[in-house]
Parts: sequence; C-alpha cells; structure tokens
Amino acid sequence: MAKQVKTKSIEESLWQSCDKLRGSIEPSEYKHVVLGLIFLKFASDKFEERKKELIEEGKEKYVEMKDFYNMKNVFFLNETSRWNYIKVHAKQDDLALKIDTALHQIEKNNPALKGALPDNYFSRLGLDKTKLASLIDEISKINTLDDKETDIVGRVYEYFLAKFAIKEGKTKGEFYTPKTIVNLIAEMIEPYKGIIYDPACGTGGMFVQSIKFIENHQGNKKEVSIYGQEYTKTTYKLAKMNLAIRGISGNLGEKDADTFLQDLHPDLKADFIMANPPFNQKDWRGANELIDDPRWKGYDVPPISNANYGWILNMVSKLSNNGVAGFILANGALSGGGEEYKIRKKLIKNNLVEAIVIIPRNTFYHTDISVTLWILNKNKTKHTKEINKQTKKYRERNEVLFMDLRRKGSVYEKKFIELTKKDIENISQYYHIWQQEDYQNTYKDIAELCYSASLKEIETNNFSLVPSKYIEFVDADSGIDFDTEMKRIQHEFKALLKEEKQSQDQLINAFKTLGYEL
Repeated sequence: MAKQVKTKSIEESLWQSCDKLRGSIEPSEYKHVVLGLIFLKFASDKFEERKKELIEEGKEKYVEMKDFYNMKNVFFLNETSRWNYIKVHAKQDDLALKIDTALHQIEKNNPALKGALPDNYFSRLGLDKTKLASLIDEISKINTLDDKETDIVGRVYEYFLAKFAIKEGKTKGEFYTPKTIVNLIAEMIEPYKGIIYDPACGTGGMFVQSIKFIENHQGNKKEVSIYGQEYTKTTYKLAKMNLAIRGISGNLGEKDADTFLQDLHPDLKADFIMANPPFNQKDWRGANELIDDPRWKGYDVPPISNANYGWILNMVSKLSNNGVAGFILANGALSGGGEEYKIRKKLIKNNLVEAIVIIPRNTFYHTDISVTLWILNKNKTKHTKEINKQTKKYRERNEVLFMDLRRKGSVYEKKFIELTKKDIENISQYYHIWQQEDYQNTYKDIAELCYSASLKEIETNNFSLVPSKYIEFVDADSGIDFDTEMKRIQHEFKALLKEEKQSQDQLINAFKTLGYEL
C-alpha cells in the first residue's frame, strides 16, 4: 500500500517561506512584509479579473480607467503596481523600492485605503534581496481568486495573524483575539443589523467575524455599519488591510489614536459593541485628565491605576437605547474595590449586566490566565430582537447569567486551548434559551457550568461578579477562584525569593568584612 503524502496547505507553505526572512529582520517586523505582499497579490488578482471582464464585454478602451474598477469595488492599479510587474523585476537590486512604490500608488489611487498600506516600509528595512525574491516566488503560486467560497486570502491573513501572535508571545500578541472567542461573542450578541463598534479594534478581527456571522445566518452585511479605533499605528494599518482584503467598508477614523485621550467617534451610538481592550492598563490617563469626561456621566471616575472600568464606561456611553456589548476583560475586574466597586455596583443596580462568562485558561496567546467575557444589555428588561423576520419576546428580568467554561475546549498548538464549534453552539444556545420569555420551562442551572443569579443574590455577595460565588461545584475545591489563588501563591513566592536574596547579601557582606573578596 502506497504511503500517503500529506499535502501542505497554502498557509503552511507561506509560513515556511516567511521563515526565510529570519536573520534579515526581526520576527515582529516580517508580518508586515508578508501581509503587505499578500494584499498586493490579492489586489492585483482582483484587478486582472476585472480587466478581463471589461475586455470580454468589448470595453477594452476602458481598461485603464479607475471608475470602471471602483464601480465594482475593485482597487485600480497602475502598471507598476501590478503583481506581474513586481514578479518580473524580483531579481533586481531595487525590488524593495518597487514594492514600496507599488503600495504607495495603490493607496494614492484608492481613497478607501488612505493610511492602510505600509509607507516606504520595505526600503527602510534593508531586506536581503534574495530572501525577498524567494518570498515573491512563493506568494506568486497563490491564486487568490481560485475559490471564492473559502476566502483564501482572508484565511491566509487570519492564519498569519494567529501564528505571529503565538510566536511573539506576551510582548506582541495583544493585537490578535483568538477567532473562537470572537465567534462566541458574535453568536451570543447576534450583530445582525445596525452599528457595530470596537474601541480597541486591533487588526479588525471582531468586524471580520461579525460579517461572517451575518453571512452564515443568511443576513445582509449591507445592513451593518462598522466603526472602530486603534492606538498602535502598525496595527491600525493591518486592520485597514484586513477589512480591505474582504471588501468590508468601515470607519476606523482618519488615523491611529488613543480611545481615551482622543475619541474619534465622540457622538457614536452603537447597536453592538465587540471588544478585547488591553488588560489591566496602567497610567492610562494623567492625574487630572478626563476627570470630567462625559463618558463617566452617572458613575465614578475610573481609577488611573487600571483602565478596565474606563473601557467599560466608554462602551456603556456608546450603546444605543437597545444596544448590547460583548467584551473581554481580566478576571480582576469582577471583584475589585475602590472606584471599581462603586462603578460595578451602579452597573448592576442599573441592570446593565446580563451575563458573565469565564473563558478557559491558555486561550489567549499573550497571557495564560483565565479571562472573562462580559455581556452588557442596555435594554435588558424588555428586549425584542428580529431574527430571520421572526420576532422573539424576551422576558422582563432582574438576573445575571453566570457561566464557567474552564472545563470546555480542546488543545491547540500543543499548549493553547480553543473552544470547539460545538462548544460555541451549546454555550450561545443555552444563553439564548435563558433570555427567552418562557425560560422557566427550558432553562435550568447546571452544576459547574451556569447559574442565573438574581440582583438580590448579587447584592448579598457585595456586588461581586465572580462566577464561583454563584455556580454550584460538585467537588469541594472546584469553587476556588484559581486565578486569585495563583496570584496569592506568586506573591508569596516572590516574597520568599526576596528574603533569600537578602540572606545572600548579608552573607556576602559578612565575608567581605572578614577580608574575603567574592
């Protein structure tokens, strides 16, 4: 029997080619090289496809006119911006300059791409021309239009973002939210139509999965408008490219900017908010800045020591009257004291908190801690949604659904956990059953998974939103908040190390006093 040879996927082949850049530039840099080239190849393939259409329609004289491309949402490319031109000149010494020129011309000819593409990036990096030419050859093998149903370029782009996030680890992985977590948020808050907002949009993954959710449920993506903001310049460019590759139009502001200090959408009211803001951000505002910010109206000013509640109140202020928000935060926000306690207490009393979901550990690439998905609902008591033209009534309620998913998921890349498609279906389905008017007949609390707590119960627990205070656990030790316990152990360990170092220093000083040099 002949041995079967495993065929490499496009993503794997490209990743190996990408590794050829090692030694030439830092790994944190070459994602911009690879993703910029993938975008260039995709834009060129789309251009050539449209050009062929015009010729077949007998409109050959219009093949160099921008309007005939823009009308079909295709980017117009000058001759020197097309992939074939880059490929033909791939062995020349000025290849990097030619790529930079091509990207500049594409952005110049297509206003929708303003601020999206790398600016004089390839020339500044001083890339090894042989390695760059080899990468060009590998990308040339991809027919980005071969299978429109599978979104090849989007798939490659997504694969690379995940791979780079894993590779770069704790210091650089913040820009990427694992796809399964984004899928879970989308399935729970159901962004079918209206305005979608992400105040810390990273590379735009929330928007991409929102559009996929709409398409998978036979919705119309033209019925949503996308707004976002991103602080880091290179990530802002990646987000604009990510949306452009998929033909998604969105307003990410005119530039990269700090959401707190320079809100680019001050008057926005969103129907859906999806976000994964930076965890436990310190010194996020000056001591006397943003004290009277309108986003805190009705609440205490979030503490300067941690931005978690600044992000929460920013999102609350952006919600429309029927708006729903799903966002990720570190677990510490569930039970913090001081101003955080006062804000959390008001959020609960205002009946904004709808669900708190603990995500499994090792789900994120830049931290191994368990994190929390919050669902806030601006019109939780009388909420009606139209799904596939069928209206479902939602019950009046003064409760919060707590879910603990730390026993869910499967192993990914040997050390990470990802929620399976079945996990996501079951979790979102259970959440929607709980929301419905006749939930008493269909929903029930499940030990080690979920519990519906009344606002009175939460008040009794001093307004803590830690799920283990409400969900029943079978084993005695299963109710432990493991993240809090781990922090305690780490603190004690650091104290022991400090004591050990002090003892060593004392011993060294004693020897020196006796005249010994160590």
